[in-house]
Amino acid sequence: MAKTIQAIRGMNDCSPTESPLWQWVETQVREVLNSYGYSEVRMPIVESTPLFARAIGEVTDVVSKEMYTFWDNDEQLTLRPEGTAGCVRAAIEHGWIYNNEQRLWYMGPMFRHERPQKGRYRQFHQAGVEVFGIANPEIDAELIVLTARLWKKLGIDQHVSLQLNSIGSLEARANYRSALVAFLEQHQALMSEEEKERLIKNPLRILDTKNQALQQVLDDAPKLLDYLDDESREHFAQLCALLDSVGIAYEINPKLVRGLDYYNKTVFEWVTSALGAQGTVCGGGRYDGLVEQLGGHAAPGVGFAMGLERLVLLVQEVNASIPLKSAVDIYLVYQGEGTALAAFQLAEKIRSALPHLGTMLHCSGGNFKKQFRRADKSGATLALVIGESEMLNNQVVVKHLQGGVEQQTLDIEKVIDYIQSQF
Repeated sequence: MAKTIQAIRGMNDCSPTESPLWQWVETQVREVLNSYGYSEVRMPIVESTPLFARAIGEVTDVVSKEMYTFWDNDEQLTLRPEGTAGCVRAAIEHGWIYNNEQRLWYMGPMFRHERPQKGRYRQFHQAGVEVFGIANPEIDAELIVLTARLWKKLGIDQHVSLQLNSIGSLEARANYRSALVAFLEQHQALMSEEEKERLIKNPLRILDTKNQALQQVLDDAPKLLDYLDDESREHFAQLCALLDSVGIAYEINPKLVRGLDYYNKTVFEWVTSALGAQGTVCGGGRYDGLVEQLGGHAAPGVGFAMGLERLVLLVQEVNASIPLKSAVDIYLVYQGEGTALAAFQLAEKIRSALPHLGTMLHCSGGNFKKQFRRADKSGATLALVIGESEMLNNQVVVKHLQGGVEQQTLDIEKVIDYIQSQF
């Protein structure tokens, strides 16, 4: 016997029993985004490696440690580790945002080479939103309110909380960086080798360290909010006022900086305590310099991304009333000479007349007892039964698989009307 081949660690299959929940979550995401007037875009999963190095930052963990990169002849390519850079690249390349506003969303797989754990995988899925051409805080607020609306639809709104911060302009952040480094240099004895490296390359990332001893020291560190430029401070004040006006609760977290270099001004995360260590379910912020940085005409930008694996896990954890339905509504069983043809034709008539219903034809033979076991397992509401006598009389037996209604025999031309009355 040949040796079996298994999936790559951290790249997971989604089984037929799991996919209905994924489809439901994805549907809620699409419905909320469409209700706000956002348009879907689809980008390739492979991009030129320099795109991510320039956009995300060469000293970030994503670029320096986590990307799947390979050579294709003389070109270096990378499986996308996030969606923003590719979306900006597409918008510049196709002229979508030249003197124009765009509100875009996307959904699909991303790839990062890191140690797999619950809610964090090497192939994972994100839904993301990118808005171009709007500098006002109203759009920042809209993105946050949009996500809050989604949490209600998913039934998780009582289990997530909003953390908010402003990281200001590049100049303000440079001034803060100098003050932070001066402070941290006094506490290098508490740092790991990785944190000492970050102190040189990307000191703001130390603010969200998991090192508890260092976290306690950071309570006394300089606060980024104290170094904000006037424009960023006013932008943040207006954002908070907008959120207050619609009752969105938030916590200002001065240590929140996000892990990618392109952010400025607003940054935010929705976090939960229901998933253990993997607590962030959605994060984003403003990146006003990224379009110009990637070769486009200067245009403000803001967006977010949410990990679908974590959303699905959270929905499973806290929402016991997910309205999932079976993929099969009607199951056709048949037995006897000539019944296969009659059942096959009836199934196609139902699919043509009622395309919104799932109609399954048994197809694999066996007696009625075996076929009804399959019908029950399918989760169907109705079984349509054709035996030799029904075929000869041009009739169908309708059986309610969920119980409570007595089975009945109908003329075949009345079956579609009857089914329609039951759904």
